[in-house]
Amino acid sequence: MALPATIYRTSIQLSHIDRNLYETLQATVAQHPSETAERLLARILAYAICYEPELAFTKGVAAGDEPDLWVKGPDGRVKVWIEVGLPDPVRLSKACRHANQVILFACGTSLARWQEQHLAKLSTISNLAIIGLDQGFLNLLAGRLERSITWSITITEGLLYLNVGGETLETGLSLLAGTLPL
Repeated sequence: MALPATIYRTSIQLSHIDRNLYETLQATVAQHPSETAERLLARILAYAICYEPELAFTKGVAAGDEPDLWVKGPDGRVKVWIEVGLPDPVRLSKACRHANQVILFACGTSLARWQEQHLAKLSTISNLAIIGLDQGFLNLLAGRLERSITWSITITEGLLYLNVGGETLETGLSLLAGTLPL
């Protein structure tokens, strides 16, 4: 019998100063049994960083042909395709042909090797932005993971400040390739 998904409820006070965006975000996020806590947290961070009202979580890991998050237009076409992790470059290239904007939040223990192998070629794709997430930061957050996630996030000048349980954690958002339309 397959293991069920673990459900997390999130409440995020978002202050994205660079975008002049101040919102309270509420979301219910399912963690697939094969998904690590760090990857789940990277998806939630991607949601906050790229937030817009139409942004939605997909089936993610459970649906191989969907991204982790997306924005669909009224005609059903994908406007923004957001991936988390270190996907196959062929998958990213295909997504870039079908979506207006593709954003990858690159993270994982083998990020340096993935960059060495694929970043130069992927950097030539005009509608692809790649943001590096610090694995140490994700590991730190994973140690504080609870089923009810309450964060306060401030983003300014490429830095992300996250308050969880009265403690403020900080990380840089490294733009590895492309430009963000956000």
